[in-house]
Amino acid sequence: MKRKEIELANISRFRGELMGLAILFVMLFHVGVPRTDMFFGLRRMGNIGVDMFFFLSGVGLWYSWTKNADAMQFLRKRLLRIYPAWLVVASLYYIPDFLSVSWVQHSGHSTNIIDLIGDIAINWDFWLHDELTFWYIPAAMMLYLVTPAYLSLIIKHPTYRWIPALMIAWCVVVQYVSPIHETVGHIEIFWSRVPIYFIGLNFGAAVKEKKTLESSSIWLILLTFTGMLATCIYLEQARHGRFPLFLERMLYIPLTITGILLLCIALDKWSDKRLHKALIFVGSISLEIYLLHNHFILIYIEQLGWHYWAKFLATLAIVLPFAWLLHKGVEKITMKIEKS
Repeated sequence: MKRKEIELANISRFRGELMGLAILFVMLFHVGVPRTDMFFGLRRMGNIGVDMFFFLSGVGLWYSWTKNADAMQFLRKRLLRIYPAWLVVASLYYIPDFLSVSWVQHSGHSTNIIDLIGDIAINWDFWLHDELTFWYIPAAMMLYLVTPAYLSLIIKHPTYRWIPALMIAWCVVVQYVSPIHETVGHIEIFWSRVPIYFIGLNFGAAVKEKKTLESSSIWLILLTFTGMLATCIYLEQARHGRFPLFLERMLYIPLTITGILLLCIALDKWSDKRLHKALIFVGSISLEIYLLHNHFILIYIEQLGWHYWAKFLATLAIVLPFAWLLHKGVEKITMKIEKS
């Protein structure tokens, strides 16, 4: 029997499920385990959920841009999806933090009222001091700002699709060229995720055009995925803290792409609609889950001394209804704004 070709269109078809899996991976990464635990290295691989988000966002934004190449409409849509939920959650986090409310168990992020406004408005302490509480939000918004220009460029001049290779080189420059490192090296977590986002934008055309990979490429995909995963687990388990993290995140690029392709194959073969619906639901509120789960729920569950999986499941059970309520509340607000 002839093996089926690998359909890139499945990345779009299963985007909801993949987003759901990505946020679950991020949650698994945030649940703590001791450095000496044999599960430590594998648990650290949940970090790849962030790269999945950036890659899938890039693919999805190609669809959006080619449907309506209006920069202002593009940015307005992105802003309305992220910013209202961000303002609610940032206010709930940074205002008690600024007031040093004891029961929230954190303080000192915002040192004065101007700093507080900056943190709530654009999370500027991420850019200034690498404050990682909600770093994905300012990073994503910054990437959205340059996306219309990049997409216009590669549509008109396809040669510029090689720019992500220069972005990988820039990560090396940021890490090892001292004057540059001292200036912008503190946001390494941002620079090292820029390439996968723009690779996702590049991938968007092939996904939308429903291009395929020949069936024999599954062996290269499996070999790449296995090799990168094993290497990353080894680095985290045996050498964590002894190498620049951007190096591992360069390995995340082939790991993310091949992992998504393999997940699409698995989701295509999995016929249980309940799993698909559950993952799509989680994916639809992934932004809200990201904003709420770690600093509003997990931080307190961690203090109970429970087993890893008990902490994860408890956090998931608690965050889902609150994330859904936040999503629905913000959705009503944005619908009114869009109609005005």
